[in-house]
Amino acid sequence: MAYFSRHIDGELLRWKNDPDKKPLLIRGARQVGKSTAIRQLGKSFKYYVEVNLEKQPRLAELFTENIDVRMTCSKLSATLSIPIEAGNTLLFIDEIQTSKQAIMYLRYFKEEYPELHVVAAGSLLEFTLEELSSFGVGRIRSLYMYPFSFDEFLSAQGLQLQVDYKRQTSVGTPLPTPLHDSLCEQLRTYILVGGMPAAVAEWVRHHDYLRCGRIHGEILDSYMDDFSKYKKRISPDTLRMVLQSVATQIGSKFVMSKAIPDVHSTLIREALRLLSMAGLIVPVSHTDANGLPLGAEVSDNITKYLFIDTGLLMRLMSVSFKDVLLATDVDLVNKGAIAEMLAGLEIIKYSDCFMKSRLYYWQQNSRTGNAEVDYLISYHGRVMPIEVKASTKGSMQSLYLFMRKKHLTDAVRTSLENSSTYSYIDKEDGDAVRAIRVIPLYSLSSLSEY
Repeated sequence: MAYFSRHIDGELLRWKNDPDKKPLLIRGARQVGKSTAIRQLGKSFKYYVEVNLEKQPRLAELFTENIDVRMTCSKLSATLSIPIEAGNTLLFIDEIQTSKQAIMYLRYFKEEYPELHVVAAGSLLEFTLEELSSFGVGRIRSLYMYPFSFDEFLSAQGLQLQVDYKRQTSVGTPLPTPLHDSLCEQLRTYILVGGMPAAVAEWVRHHDYLRCGRIHGEILDSYMDDFSKYKKRISPDTLRMVLQSVATQIGSKFVMSKAIPDVHSTLIREALRLLSMAGLIVPVSHTDANGLPLGAEVSDNITKYLFIDTGLLMRLMSVSFKDVLLATDVDLVNKGAIAEMLAGLEIIKYSDCFMKSRLYYWQQNSRTGNAEVDYLISYHGRVMPIEVKASTKGSMQSLYLFMRKKHLTDAVRTSLENSSTYSYIDKEDGDAVRAIRVIPLYSLSSLSEY
């Protein structure tokens, strides 16, 4: 099967060439392409050793309590008949979550065998890491991976020239109308296909939404089959119902009472935490946003959640492909808060992959009305509000209010519009001049460059 390039490929190569590298731990939800990316990296080495501790449980016995990483590598090399040589071999330990001892070994590779390239990954890895008091802070580097971004989706279809061209544009140089229209249509397709590697590969091969839908169903089934592995005190049925409730409440504050009738909020909150750890949902925390860091003023009881992937969400919610393909731009953006979810996921995918990304938003409830700003990010040392809208006709009173309250001069509006910028004078704030940059949803990969 052809390999489709990913954003982290460049980071993996830089890690390979870094003389001060640390063992690398790839973290992310199941089936987002972790193992595939590592195997691709392995092609750049003379030797490649892959140890799957779930499929090859006897090999876990080599990671003994008396830690000796060089001796363990010698035993692995002899057992698998593949040389393990510093500088020439990539050692990949897959499904490492099945062995806490193997995880503990990672920290000692940095101290006792720093010349060797070691990378690890695993399904539901976060649950095992939670049970370890320490797994090598400062000695292991984590890299977070997600489903395909929109740019990766375009690249997989052989449209890298479109990616390169749109990345060169700015608010002062919008895209030619034919290219803008083409990217909007591709974005519509991306919403349906989503970014799960298996679905993207199916789309590239057959361009068939129904076949992609079947892939989505299989992935969702595999996720739900995993629920029995989460925690014994949380039933799989509870996890399924909470996951379904997240899907129905996308774009709004999650209300516990809507999830499962007559179930205590403590249990639902734990289910949400576990689903977040597994990477199936992404929390968006409310913050007062009076300054940076945004996480300093988070309200834990006010949270929205995003689903891991738009294609999976469409399948879970039984949304008809026709409803998306025939929808007007405004209907498409407003239907089920799809655009808001898409924007949030794109922001995460283009963030620093060596940090666990967090999303924030702001809302105000008052007698005179409610206001909400979809996302807040740290941008060049200041708070940057981001509003997701359908078109120029969409009201932005919440954004204006937020900028006035926080004394901000710049904001971003992302939509299906072409790139542009405009300023306005806030008569209610001493004629302060404020600027709004309009960034198309398909160009969020260039958010930091606009």
